[in-house]
Formats: sequence, C-alpha cells, structure tokens
Amino acid sequence: MNIGILGATGNFGRLFSAKLLANPNYHLTVISKSAGNIFEDSFRVTAKTIDATNHKDLKNALEGADIVYCAVSGPDQAAIARNLVEINPKRLIYMTVVGIYNELEGEGAEFNLENEKEQIPNRNASDLIEESDLNYTVLRCGYLINGEDNDYAITRKGETPKGYVSTFESVEKIALEIIENPELYLKENISITRDMS
Repeated sequence: MNIGILGATGNFGRLFSAKLLANPNYHLTVISKSAGNIFEDSFRVTAKTIDATNHKDLKNALEGADIVYCAVSGPDQAAIARNLVEINPKRLIYMTVVGIYNELEGEGAEFNLENEKEQIPNRNASDLIEESDLNYTVLRCGYLINGEDNDYAITRKGETPKGYVSTFESVEKIALEIIENPELYLKENISITRDMS
C-alpha cells in the first residue's frame, strides 16, 4: 500500500511515519518543505521536498497514493486543502484540532475558535474538505502528549469532545485502523481525545 504523508517532518508526522514503516506492506511518500533533510529515499520511502501549496508539485508527489494522511498546521492549510480537493486522492485522513466549532466546554473552551484566532485556518481547511466529494475523514485531536493507545474517547461532529488533550499513540491507532479499513469513519468528522469529563 502506498501512503502519502503531508507534514511528515512535524512532531506527529515523524512519529507516525516511523510507526507505518514498522509494517513491511507500506510504502511511504513523505512530503514537507524539509522532507529531504529528515528522510532518505529507500525502497520503502520516497521523500518529496516540496511546498504543498503548489498544486502541480503536490499532485506529482501524491501520484499512486492509495491513502493520504495530512498532518499540516499553520496559515497555509486552506490552500493545501483546496489542492487536495482538486487532486482528489482515493482516501484522505485530514488531521486537525478540537475547538474549531466552538465545541469545547469548561477548561478547554479557551481553545475554541471564538477565543483562539489561530484556529481560523484549521476551520477553513476542514470546511473545504467536508464540502468536497472526497472520501475523507476529518480527525480532530487535542493537544498531543505521549501516553497509551487506548486512552481516548471518540465523538462525532456536533457532540462535545470529552477533553482537549490527545495521546500520539491513540491518534496513530485510529489512523492505522482507517488505513486498514478505508470504510471506517468514511465522510465523518470525529474527535479523538482523552476522556477528561
């Protein structure tokens, strides 16, 4: 299986790429502005040092991908999401954060869009993905920490997330489940966080 990882040199992207490489059936195309500085090409890894806001470069990089995991952050997310919609990969997991719908309550409410304007690119990109015809899953996570892979609760869009913290391991677990079963959470927007209720 060919898996494209956007944002492969970020904190999550590096860990998830290493996790995927533990499975000999996966070939990775790792994509970021500095991919070539972190990853070396091999028979199972292709490093693409590109700017994902460049439609042509991103399309070329994702050619042949069976599934794409997008773990980008920052102000360029809407441009990247727009490119993904036009490229139309077979299956997309788009990683973003809780709070983009002002859905957090209690202590976590400070991370809601209405209180945190840095959330605007996250919301805009998610809207573009959801309004498209893509076979997507929007995966909303909390602040990422190390922990257990079973330390999570899943909620759907419109429901209040159980917390505002997520473990790297639990997000990896759900992502791997989707990769192995692409019908799982198809065209859904879910949050995965620790149960802090």
